[in-house]
Amino acid sequence: MSPLFFAALAASGAAASSQHYPQATLYVVATPIGNLADISLRALHVLGLVDVVACEDTRHTQALLRAYGIDKSAAQLLALHQHNETQGARALVDLLRLGRRVAYVSDAGTPGISDPGGRLVAAVRAAGLRSLPIPGASSVTTLLSVAGVAQEQPGGFEFMGFLPTKAAERAHAVQALTTLQRAAVVLEAPHRIESLALALSCLGQRRVTLGRELTKQFEEIATLPAEEIATWLAQDSNRLRGEFSLVIHPAEGHTEPATDTRVLKLLLEHLPLKTAVKLAGEITGESRNTLYQAALDLKQSH
Repeated sequence: MSPLFFAALAASGAAASSQHYPQATLYVVATPIGNLADISLRALHVLGLVDVVACEDTRHTQALLRAYGIDKSAAQLLALHQHNETQGARALVDLLRLGRRVAYVSDAGTPGISDPGGRLVAAVRAAGLRSLPIPGASSVTTLLSVAGVAQEQPGGFEFMGFLPTKAAERAHAVQALTTLQRAAVVLEAPHRIESLALALSCLGQRRVTLGRELTKQFEEIATLPAEEIATWLAQDSNRLRGEFSLVIHPAEGHTEPATDTRVLKLLLEHLPLKTAVKLAGEITGESRNTLYQAALDLKQSH
């Protein structure tokens, strides 16, 4: 246990123990997205109280619990992740029917948003059992709170999570953003952030607030035009590390999106003409004949 959390664990009992925590209940518990101090007192109390903690990664969660001074045996930790959520949900429903208190945590943040948990909660509801939320950190609301989009667009935001990994499907998703008149929140892994930046470049001057390593020691938040994200990433190799959240600001008025030659031009700087045309077609959805002619024009202009 980290001595930093002695007081927090003691305070959790004093602050949260007076509330009733029913048996035969699933507790959906939000955990920190990076900074361990972002755990709530009620989350600490519940994690210590429950009979079983279901989680994406038992080793990761065991380390998290031990940091707070919460002792759970290996038998009290059950793996429930995207690959076994349906089967795992059945096992947890059986435990709930026996009157057990069960907590579910994802590796970071609030379960059931982009992480597993949705199928589990649905299965618990279908069984006529109860789920209770224990709220806390979320990368979505964390970045939105400093993106400054509320006054620009009172119509709220659209949460898109992780965009498709296949180029053509991702291009279709990005194309939908060109006409979206409200903010959109996108999540991305470090090994795909460069390809996402390239895809988003077709949004031109539309502003994007990008958060990297949110709440951690090397947290970085920047707001810049979509077409400049790739350059911003390239300026420092450390910017390719860590998980990413992005708020794509609302489209201003009804301006036309930037031309697809922007993507093509970026590709031509690093790839042979035919390869650049092929990838540009997958990213933008434009015909290869059109892009090939545009590539020739760009070559001749230099």
